[in-house]
Amino acid sequence: MSLLALSLAVALQSAPEAEAAAVVDRLHELASAADGPAYFDLFTPDARFVGTDGGERWGVEAFKAYAMPYFSQGKGWTYHPRDRVVTMLALPCHCVASFDELLDNDAYGVTRGSGVLVRTEAGWKIQQYVLSYVVPNDVARDVTALIRNHEAAKPAAPAP
Repeated sequence: MSLLALSLAVALQSAPEAEAAAVVDRLHELASAADGPAYFDLFTPDARFVGTDGGERWGVEAFKAYAMPYFSQGKGWTYHPRDRVVTMLALPCHCVASFDELLDNDAYGVTRGSGVLVRTEAGWKIQQYVLSYVVPNDVARDVTALIRNHEAAKPAAPAP
């Protein structure tokens, strides 16, 4: 989906859905621009970022400690949204939204982002963002075999 088509799709959403989607768009823009302070301002203080590696479940402060050295060097990451669905949770306040999106990335190809946003006094904030790889079903067994082989080759953790 082109950026114009994505913008039109967002415009057809309800106001809260469109506002939440705009925050996710801003997240990607700021990551690409390596603007760490503005990027992390989009998260709630207790937010989580779940990355593609099994050990990547970071609280926002740990994620900030990881990312800020890259951002301070002008190194960000660029993901181009191609398709996104934002859903308001069935709460009368319209204050919690979930989303999932397909993203294009030069290094990783098609990826998927998903997460939760909450409406705060300061506007919509990201409570959780999950980045994952999209694995076509036709190659899923091959990919999982590579992962199993990689895990088996790791040295065993020392006994406590």
